[in-house]
Amino acid sequence: MKAVVLNQPGEAHELRVEDYTKPSPRSNEVLIRVKAAGVNRPDIFQRQGKYPAPNGIVQDILGLEVSGIIEEMGVGVTSWKPGAEVCALVPGGGYAEYVTVDSGSCLPIPDNISLEDAAAIPEVLFTVWHNVFQRGQLQKGESVLIYGGSGGIGSMAIQLCHLFGAKVYTLASTEEKVSYCYKLGADKVINYKKENLLQGIGNNSVDVILDSLGGEHLDVNLDLLRSEGRLVYINAMDGVKSSLNLMKLMVKRVQISGSTLRARSIKFKKSLAEDILVNAYPLVGSPYFKSPVNYRFSFHQAAEAHALMESRDFVGKIILLF
Repeated sequence: MKAVVLNQPGEAHELRVEDYTKPSPRSNEVLIRVKAAGVNRPDIFQRQGKYPAPNGIVQDILGLEVSGIIEEMGVGVTSWKPGAEVCALVPGGGYAEYVTVDSGSCLPIPDNISLEDAAAIPEVLFTVWHNVFQRGQLQKGESVLIYGGSGGIGSMAIQLCHLFGAKVYTLASTEEKVSYCYKLGADKVINYKKENLLQGIGNNSVDVILDSLGGEHLDVNLDLLRSEGRLVYINAMDGVKSSLNLMKLMVKRVQISGSTLRARSIKFKKSLAEDILVNAYPLVGSPYFKSPVNYRFSFHQAAEAHALMESRDFVGKIILLF
């Protein structure tokens, strides 16, 4: 098979298309003939040598989500059949013509989403559903602030929260990105290049915050949150250290948590997929849900896809076509 291989950490040009041994499904796994693979920021970090794959996972092929057709099944798989069209969260190896994955990490293709575009669903859907709805316990009628609204996570989070019945705040850096967030269903978008976040939204106005920046945003987050508010971290692009005003935390009874997804157990991912299928898929399958995919590259252009993501001059999701 052909795969986009990373022979050594480095810049985007280190990604090369090479021949690679086709994997075989082990017990409880399926073999997927890949139609498309999503490009995500963790792929960039892994390519740079900053985010290695977990032990036991292919190290030289990036890719955390795919869509395609099940071609083979390992022993013990009863939930799928050959020929089924699926999208899947994979721990690595997605930038290839074939990938194996535990059957419990697969989902059917959502209504109103093409097989190709479904490659952009699993990573962001699993992340948003777990962190906003499970950990953040967002309720209908509450308000949520999403950092990075125009990116992949933001494109999913804005739509899910809006369709769920929450009031959605978010941030963007250009008027184009502001407009994009409004089209997805955001109620208020702060252009943080022109407007102060705290002044634009107001003290004590948000129930849940999904923060991918970290750094010194913590104090502002505590001001924004209402009593019993929930702050959930999924990344720390602006730094892993910040000062914590314990009095604000205690007075408001704020809950702070965070998570990463890739290294979680197969059992956890299967349970999360089951919850998503029951509770999130009716939202994703809504006629009002818009595919987050705005950029499609051949897998031979993986370097160009990575360069676009690193430039931050994009909205929504980027996928590679096989």
